[in-house]
Amino acid sequence: MGLAGYLKSQLLFPLAEANSKRHIREKVETLRFDLGLSPILRGERKRHQLHRILCIAGQKVPYYKDLFKTLQFSPDLILNDIRHLQALPFLDKEIITEQGNRMLNEDFAISELHERKTGGSTGISTRIYYDNEALDWTAAVSRYAQLATGRRPSDLELVLNSLPGTEGSLKNFSIGQLKDLAMNRVSIQTRSLSDSDLSTLWKRICKLRPYLIQGHPSTLYALALFVQNSGLHVLGAFQVFESTGESLDSYKTRTISEQLGCRIHNRYGTAEFGVTAESTVDPTQLEVIDYIIHHETVSLGNGLEEIIGTTTTNTAMPLIRYRSGDIGELKHEANKTLIINLQGRVHDLIEIDGKPYPTHFVKGMLDQIGGVDEFQIVLKRNGNKIMNLVISDESKLPLIESEVNRFSKGSLIVRSVKFENLVRVGLRDKLRYVVKEV
Repeated sequence: MGLAGYLKSQLLFPLAEANSKRHIREKVETLRFDLGLSPILRGERKRHQLHRILCIAGQKVPYYKDLFKTLQFSPDLILNDIRHLQALPFLDKEIITEQGNRMLNEDFAISELHERKTGGSTGISTRIYYDNEALDWTAAVSRYAQLATGRRPSDLELVLNSLPGTEGSLKNFSIGQLKDLAMNRVSIQTRSLSDSDLSTLWKRICKLRPYLIQGHPSTLYALALFVQNSGLHVLGAFQVFESTGESLDSYKTRTISEQLGCRIHNRYGTAEFGVTAESTVDPTQLEVIDYIIHHETVSLGNGLEEIIGTTTTNTAMPLIRYRSGDIGELKHEANKTLIINLQGRVHDLIEIDGKPYPTHFVKGMLDQIGGVDEFQIVLKRNGNKIMNLVISDESKLPLIESEVNRFSKGSLIVRSVKFENLVRVGLRDKLRYVVKEV
């Protein structure tokens, strides 16, 4: 343990937490304590948490006020049997988008809340709002999941960030830097997956020697193949890879572990709820952190199950029986619930100006420009690449087109389309970021 890491973990983080009026460390201890409770006590705790969130929703959230009244639903039923939750219909992105502010707790002004944007794989990107308490819980779960990897707060974390560049206000950039400092982490911007960019990334990793790297598995998989092919093995460059943002396939797990010499910890989460499950030993089995969420599944046919979530901590925007669009199974074991056979989001690779880019980089670029609700790149038979954009404000189209052209050197042809014109694939009509013309 280095002196700098010790000072950051023991001094800077508590100071930053107090200065920003956050309460994260105490919630980490609550999660640890809850894990040690018996199944009976945890079940009782969950029923009371769900009862509380349902009461708040029925009294303070216009959408649920009307819904509960129409269905004559009483949250008190949950105290006797949690299965009474199934009397309520499923929630999805379309309902959230249609209802707008009617999904929000009337006790909160929207200016007090923290906005998060969902991905667009099962519908148009949607805005989700957290109150301070709920945001603290998401931070506590992330910290708890990292502690489960063996990382101490004094051990360096490296975050591979796909956002292209650090443009923006100096104030926002400084806040990000201070956050990284307090959390004893370094953020590195990843770009294309070309050999030259991967070589630069690997050299940086070997210089920093972090304990843990957090990033997309597609990026680490490309890095593992680069290290294998170039013979640039460095024993113990880092200890743990924490996968985030995409599905982690078994072949990627093996390649990353073997070529980079690290342990793999998988986690599952969404913008709607934050991180809700993490693996300990087996990356294919993720333990649900059920203090912040109640999970269930619904059959899609053909033996497939869709994951459904109900928040237990976000009182500003309670999501009840929300359809995630992710396919997986729930396995109940003694004192825990596992997510297995998870089929979540997959990010494609796209060649732009002669370099391969993961689509999470492209998404980060568009998010930074602003005004784009969703995108899809269509590979035409004649070799052209059409970037179809769902734009919330058409007046921003010239700016968006200019920035995309600057980035792609004109290799992407921008078109503004309606969301329903994007191509869907698979059983749940999921949106893929890259599709071929049929």
